[in-house]
Amino acid sequence: MDLGLEGRVALVTGASQGIGAATAMQLAEAGCDIILAARSEGRLRRVADDIVARFGRKADIFAADLSSSKAVAALADRAGAVDILVNNAGAVPGGRLEDIGEDEWRAAWDLKVFGYINLTRLIYPQMASRGNGVIVNVIGAAAQIRNPTYICGVAGNAALTAFTMSIGSDSHRNGVRVVGVSPGPVATERLDNLGEAAVKQDAMPFGRAADPEEIASAIAFLASPRSGYTSGTVLMVDGGMSARAAG
Repeated sequence: MDLGLEGRVALVTGASQGIGAATAMQLAEAGCDIILAARSEGRLRRVADDIVARFGRKADIFAADLSSSKAVAALADRAGAVDILVNNAGAVPGGRLEDIGEDEWRAAWDLKVFGYINLTRLIYPQMASRGNGVIVNVIGAAAQIRNPTYICGVAGNAALTAFTMSIGSDSHRNGVRVVGVSPGPVATERLDNLGEAAVKQDAMPFGRAADPEEIASAIAFLASPRSGYTSGTVLMVDGGMSARAAG
């Protein structure tokens, strides 16, 4: 399927591995030039080199800790005018309320919650001034499943869900679409590190976690003109887990 993305510029955060790297690859395959941002310069370089070798697209990297508002501002300045922003950087720890201290809680939210908000605050006005652009926030099904052993992620994802829906409900005035994708468990290094907060494999839909490419495909479609009437909504890509929890 031609997604109509040839020649667009996409900025993807958390792009050194997992969902972010898979999304960058799919957007490049669809014809986008890519700006990749994450902490690890070495991993970013490998993804960028792969994009150039496989698809012949431009791939720039920006290595920084996006929990820093100064780093976010520097990234926005370096990126310039982008057509697509995929907010994906985040590492929220598992644990119950009594397991997570204030410093750990704030560090997690500085990266994922405030990182998304701050970068959106800088990129959105650029898109609005041109009357075109798409922001995709990769959030997480925890907001709907509400597992108390992942309380920091539950609350953060709920905030980002409301943030996405609120902006996206009104962004049409500026010709901009804002949407979210909320994955369930995904087969990445992060799933292995969540411990009790991760769903055990025998309880996962279809008996497995999602592949990063399955999440990336949803992101690429929502970012494309093929989904041009979609805004202010969050797509659940969790095999039905959140629907089951709601019941």
